[in-house]
Amino acid sequence: MSATAKTRQVGRSLPRLEAREKVTGRAEYIHNLRLPGMLHAKIFRSDIPHGRIKTIDVSAAAAVEGVFAVYTGEDIKRVIPDPYFGPAFHDQPILALDKVRYAGEAVAVVLASDPHVAQAAADLIEADYEELPAVFDEVEAMDSKAIVHEELKPAGTFPDLKHLKGLRDTNVALDFHLRRGDTDKAFAEADHVFEHEFKTQRVLHLPMEPLISLAECTSDRTVTIHTASQSPSFVRIEIARLLGWADNQVRVRTAYLGGGYGAKLYIKLEALAVALTLLARRPVRVAIGMDEVFLTINKHPTTFKIRSAVTKEGKVTARACDVWWNGGAYADIGPRVTQKSGFTAAGPYDIDNVTIDSYAAYTNLPPAGALRGFGIPQLVWAYESHTDLIARELGIDPVEFRRKNILREGRPQATGTAMKDAAFDAVLERIAERLDWEKPFDRGAGTKLRGRGVGIGFKACIAPTTSVAVVNMGADGSCTLYCGTVDMGQGSDTAMAQMVAEVLDLEAEAVRVVRPDTDITPYDMGTLGSRSLYHMGHAVRLAAEDVKARLAALADELGLPPGSNIPIPEMFVKRYGMRAGNIIGTGTFVPSYTSPDADGLTPDATPFWMVGGAGVEIEVDTETGHIKIERLVNVCDVGTPINPAIVETQISGGAVMQLGFTMFEEMTFDEGQLTNGTLADYRIPGFHDLPATMTNETVDAVQQSGPFGAKGVGESATFGVSPAIANAIHDAVGVRLTSLPLTPEAVYTALQKSNLENGDS
Repeated sequence: MSATAKTRQVGRSLPRLEAREKVTGRAEYIHNLRLPGMLHAKIFRSDIPHGRIKTIDVSAAAAVEGVFAVYTGEDIKRVIPDPYFGPAFHDQPILALDKVRYAGEAVAVVLASDPHVAQAAADLIEADYEELPAVFDEVEAMDSKAIVHEELKPAGTFPDLKHLKGLRDTNVALDFHLRRGDTDKAFAEADHVFEHEFKTQRVLHLPMEPLISLAECTSDRTVTIHTASQSPSFVRIEIARLLGWADNQVRVRTAYLGGGYGAKLYIKLEALAVALTLLARRPVRVAIGMDEVFLTINKHPTTFKIRSAVTKEGKVTARACDVWWNGGAYADIGPRVTQKSGFTAAGPYDIDNVTIDSYAAYTNLPPAGALRGFGIPQLVWAYESHTDLIARELGIDPVEFRRKNILREGRPQATGTAMKDAAFDAVLERIAERLDWEKPFDRGAGTKLRGRGVGIGFKACIAPTTSVAVVNMGADGSCTLYCGTVDMGQGSDTAMAQMVAEVLDLEAEAVRVVRPDTDITPYDMGTLGSRSLYHMGHAVRLAAEDVKARLAALADELGLPPGSNIPIPEMFVKRYGMRAGNIIGTGTFVPSYTSPDADGLTPDATPFWMVGGAGVEIEVDTETGHIKIERLVNVCDVGTPINPAIVETQISGGAVMQLGFTMFEEMTFDEGQLTNGTLADYRIPGFHDLPATMTNETVDAVQQSGPFGAKGVGESATFGVSPAIANAIHDAVGVRLTSLPLTPEAVYTALQKSNLENGDS
């Protein structure tokens, strides 16, 4: 009954199934799609951060030869009467209505057959505003008189955000509070109390493929959206809601994505493309340049105040955390980041008394959303820098201090959820072993001083969410998988094929994976948060097991003895008299989840924990502040790797991305105006920025609840990089940086300040 596989498929370092398509240029990307009669859209954007719209003059643009039409927010209302979208709040208009909330917001759109004509016309649009007070800082936004949104309307989309309420005249989109134990008493009785504040900057996802969506009316009451999206099922549901249509009137299909990292989640350009195609009655392509991506979505800056009570022996007895998230002008998924990541703010430590207050704040800056790590790297940066400062102040080795306080199997995390299959101790020990932490270390001399540091962190996976998969076994024994997981470079198609093949005793290369298309592939909440391997992996496993059970039932129906190894095609011929028929297996997976109570406590906060850490050795030039990273060690707990080679590249990619956010990446603003919104001015890591030596490893672990013992990896390597480098700088030259990025200028300035304070010339 089997097309016998020569090797076990799970655990096999199989090259990515789509690799040949990509290297030969045959892989499909939405950017390469052209539709008959297609119009190109170019966007006119606001040039002030906050103001009421008085007039929009499109006359000059409309008069340009070759322009098909010019539309504003009022035109959008002709086809979508209530044109506001968003996964947490319905707060973002498709085009600005009544007022603009950040410099760069989309105000009007020009359509033309020639994109150059459309852009030239868009440059002629003029708008007049009544300027309003603006707020840019997340802490100031809490009680600012500048109100970004007069009214908040919860979307009610996700179960874990059902508690959001409609509010007026506040910049606080969500406030999450956790209370465990008695922190006041613990602080009063503490031998030592340490308090620090840390900040992170606004940075860009920067997938090499910019955002793009094409829409076409396939009939009077159906629309097809071709889009570079990480969440096609969500796009379908949200577009159907906006239009007041049934889901089956909206088709959303993707191709391969040239990266995503969270930038292509939920609605970005899709609603605009749909509205324009309904107005124009022709296909419309909305493709923005990288300069416009800067203005569309980025990462939350944060301010994090953290205070710890510690015994003289080095045991942390209490921790209080206040975190402010700068969500920009529109909430996107920021409230979920604030809540879901916020409850991990106390770190991977066994602390009996914890207070956490986490706030999502609106400001007059471009919107922030999910970015590889979903807020966790911002938190780890703070609590692991804080941890090192405590250890050094007490004269305890930083690794030993972590050993004293680390969460271990079965102990409760701050929410009260017991830690299961989270190998904090193994990750910490492997980093220390790789760095030869216990051995003497060359500290350098003269103007070149050396140091080392570590950092570890963890993340809860988003829950509850749903994944559905379908496996189709053909009469010739070939196998096709239909699932909504979007392969954006992480190798998910290959991993899913390996899991199907493992169950059905096939070679993974024999499994075809159909890319997401909501008319063909079943529902999946989205490709985000390192959830796919676990959630969709379970759905895929269940679908394959369903096929396996149906094959066994067919064999029984045909009177074949148990264990018969008859080839699958022969079974179909015996059943149908010819090569005909299919066997369809389905699988649905929804993990358990218990909503937090009034104190933010729950026994079931997450289906699994992601764990990762980093260790570095660096050299600091005290004359220039330049940092040379000699070694970077990345260690993660991924359970059982489905494809070890892909896991290693995921760890490497996550660490290098976070390296950029740590060392130099930063979006800079002057009174709300972005000043470095091009790749000429915004620097990302190149080959010369990589460490001289980089090691990427997983620890020996099993996720007992995971498919084949596995869990996601895409974000885990981002956690420890930033604090490890800051801790190493402190170790090398004795200065502590508390704001990212860790630029040479920041290091040099801190050194000069330290010299002045110490009386050095």
